[in-house]
Amino acid sequence: MADDTRALRAGSSGTAGSSGTAGSSGTAGSSARAGDGTSGAARLVRAAKMVFDRGRLVVPDRAGGAFEPALLMAHAKLTLSLRVLGRRADGYHLLESEMVTLDLADVLQVEVGRGLAIVNELPDGRDLGDLPTDSKNLVGRALALAGREAAVRLVKRIPVGAGLGGGSADAAAILRWAGYGDLAVAARLGSDVPFCITGGRAQVGGAGELVEPLDFEDRSFVLLMPPFAMDTAAVFGQWDRMNGQSPPAAGGELAGEGARAADPAGGELAGEGGNDLERAAIALAPQLAHWRDCLADATGARPRLAGSGSTWFIEGELEKMGLAGREYLVMRGERAPLVQVRTFRPEEPLAGG
Repeated sequence: MADDTRALRAGSSGTAGSSGTAGSSGTAGSSARAGDGTSGAARLVRAAKMVFDRGRLVVPDRAGGAFEPALLMAHAKLTLSLRVLGRRADGYHLLESEMVTLDLADVLQVEVGRGLAIVNELPDGRDLGDLPTDSKNLVGRALALAGREAAVRLVKRIPVGAGLGGGSADAAAILRWAGYGDLAVAARLGSDVPFCITGGRAQVGGAGELVEPLDFEDRSFVLLMPPFAMDTAAVFGQWDRMNGQSPPAAGGELAGEGARAADPAGGELAGEGGNDLERAAIALAPQLAHWRDCLADATGARPRLAGSGSTWFIEGELEKMGLAGREYLVMRGERAPLVQVRTFRPEEPLAGG
């Protein structure tokens, strides 16, 4: 575990990222209070329950109510498929994807006060990179959006820039705690935030605000986390350049009409493995392809890119891939952690932790 704690002084609003490891206890965005005579697991189940009314998320309204200190689990998401349909005139990309919640999670402790402290528990002792600790952090932006103020201690376990929605999960946990359920507005914080609020398994469309829940499937995945971060905005910008997208126009629904251009060898510039961003991400960071091939050689399966990267994933279990006991892969003197995860149903508390 890396010994890296960052603190934002009281008096400025803070934000928090997502954290958690496979097997952590809790539910996404759930809260638990002591002293009410209810077991911790029961409180987590009760706090995690959500209701859908005609496709709109309904959460308890705490506006104006008493402050509720809470321990929140901010679960990572995994994008199983991703199509980029084009870009709107306002600059937001139109997406079509399937996402699932994972049992990998950050932990946020919310108390009365102001400020943010971040504790580094990232895999393999990696650092927090340029994760902001001021109002630019997604936790702080989520608090501002919900009109709330709190002191937040974030235990960061989801790597930054890994394509696993760590920052979005942190923001979503805060919004759920605050009783904020407007998915269209939440999408302004990031296209993954609405799904992270909803959780489970869903088809996601629009600029991320259209979330259609799907039946839960119990599935296992192996994640390979290369030792570098990807910038989501830069990857989408590269996708624009590779697909002939013009800068946002003053009018019209889509800039560049949302057409995917053909590559010189024929066919579309859609990524292999069902992710349109894969080629753009590799164009920005060619070492991504080397890590993909490293995982493919070790497992005999074709890895898929998680979101905008840098994580690669394969469905299955380490033991069945012949990798039982392996904690990381090594390439050219660098190593990348192998992490076993499974899908997570938000209304169930995780075992252990």
